[in-house]
Amino acid sequence: MNSQVEETVRRVTANLPKKLLEAALKTTGAGVTETLVQGLRLVKRRRAYEKGMSLKGKLKLAIDLDQARERTDS
Repeated sequence: MNSQVEETVRRVTANLPKKLLEAALKTTGAGVTETLVQGLRLVKRRRAYEKGMSLKGKLKLAIDLDQARERTDS
């Protein structure tokens, strides 16, 4: 957990597929709690991505990319 932000913690009991959990722990190199938190954050991020992608082609933006990228012709 982020030490800068104190969060309320909910203790849970879950039955997880052993091989999946072992693979996830090996991938993250972290403990069970940290690995599960990373997974939950990815699920949350995925939903935000899906919401953003649902807007694709629906927003009309007039952006000067060179100006936005702070490029000059010099």
